[in-house]
Amino acid sequence: MKFKLPLLLLLVLPSTFVCAQVASHAPTALKQPPAQASGDNPVARVNGVALTQSDLVREEYAIFPYVRQHGGDLPKELEPQIRAGALRMIVFEELVYQEALRRKMTIPVARMQRAQADFQKQFASPEEFNAFLAGDFHGSQQLLTEKIRRSLLIEALLKIEVENKSLISPVQLRAYYDNNAAQFDHPESYTFQTISILPPQSATPQQVKEGRTRADKALEQARTTKTAEQFGLLAEKLSDDDYRVVMGQHKPVPLDQLAPQVVAALKPMKPGNISGVIQIDAACTIIRLNQHTPAGKTPFLQVKAQLQKELHEKKRNQLRSAFDQKLRATAKVEEM
Repeated sequence: MKFKLPLLLLLVLPSTFVCAQVASHAPTALKQPPAQASGDNPVARVNGVALTQSDLVREEYAIFPYVRQHGGDLPKELEPQIRAGALRMIVFEELVYQEALRRKMTIPVARMQRAQADFQKQFASPEEFNAFLAGDFHGSQQLLTEKIRRSLLIEALLKIEVENKSLISPVQLRAYYDNNAAQFDHPESYTFQTISILPPQSATPQQVKEGRTRADKALEQARTTKTAEQFGLLAEKLSDDDYRVVMGQHKPVPLDQLAPQVVAALKPMKPGNISGVIQIDAACTIIRLNQHTPAGKTPFLQVKAQLQKELHEKKRNQLRSAFDQKLRATAKVEEM
């Protein structure tokens, strides 16, 4: 079982790290590293404070939680990026912690008690908690308390320097929408499902004919469907293309990305209509139109929530990166 501190702020790794992985300083403090980790070997020093291989491996687990499914090893192709991201994260956490101590920040007693109680609630029994305490903290409640305090100090300082400053006001949100109007323009597009009958490579005339016969029979069945789900189930059964695994569903496709034969079939259709067999070379396709979206501008209210999230995240990443650089500028960081 994995245990973590409650309510701690998630830290997003720098954008250069693969897939914008997310990690947290809470699991870093408390997760068990793999048995093969050489825990006491230093991997970095931050103003003289050693960060160990165990710290690094715990963070790698936070970044890539599926490591146990890979036999305890990171995927070889991702290992360098995961390791670099984990190292940067634990250094950043230590810098933030030291800065919180420099500012003489404290955690209220009530907040500490609540965090400790919430943490212990994650265990099924007192015996399970005591086993965890013995294995990870040599049975010392004091060591665990200090780890919790450290995490809460990191959270508190990041809230001051990053989270609070990254909030986007309604005025800022509307101004961004108005000043970037082209970003919210969208072309005419169609959302549809398909059943496709595809010939083998270098198909003979006979194989092309057989494919058309299959398509005609599929069309008969498709026209008996009444809903997108029914059409999709038929696509799963009959279609040859890769869209069959998603019930034949295509995301909105701009008009200029569709073949002329498909455009000609779609133009007179209404949502819910099913086309005839559309033949392009030797391939045959049947389309169910789900939505036609004319060209236009997406209304503000429609994009407001997602835009708020994206701008907040962008500003938060910028502030976090700037704070990291600021802390490093006056620190001595040695990576082993």
